[in-house]
Amino acid sequence: MNDILVFVALEDELPRAAAAPYEVVYTGVGKVNAALAAAEAFAARRPGLAVNYGTAGAVTPGLAGLLDCGAAAQRDMDLRPLGLELGVTYGDSDPPVLRWDAGPVVGSGDSFAAARPELACDLVDMEAYALAKAARRAGVSFRCLKYVTDAADEGAAADWAQNKARGAALFSAWLRAL
Repeated sequence: MNDILVFVALEDELPRAAAAPYEVVYTGVGKVNAALAAAEAFAARRPGLAVNYGTAGAVTPGLAGLLDCGAAAQRDMDLRPLGLELGVTYGDSDPPVLRWDAGPVVGSGDSFAAARPELACDLVDMEAYALAKAARRAGVSFRCLKYVTDAADEGAAADWAQNKARGAALFSAWLRAL
């Protein structure tokens, strides 16, 4: 499939050459940056497939390496004072967990997770939910692959910094196999 658009937060995670010949959109960190980058990219071009690659912390013990994720949720959307469940957005018709396939659930939030989040999820990141939602709204098929860099614990920041580039070769091999 040649009509693939790859979304990555940082070039540190995936150099452009590692995704060649596919186009890479560097979104920047966080859900807002990811949503804006996706909206701009989808306005200019409708790919057959949008793929989010990036790093993640493992909340579920035993998860390691490159993982093909199947769902995303907003781990930091908290409107419980308004009577909504954690992760549910007021007035939003999309479900709180966006599922596109079998596989681990990524909990996206605009904070670097150095502890287990309150919302149930297998992995934590900062962009997958926004990208999945933008793809869904644009009618574009979506996949999400995350490389586990840390255990989303007190050592997460140091582990992420040390491991963030290690998954690029694995993702590149996955992409070439499509």
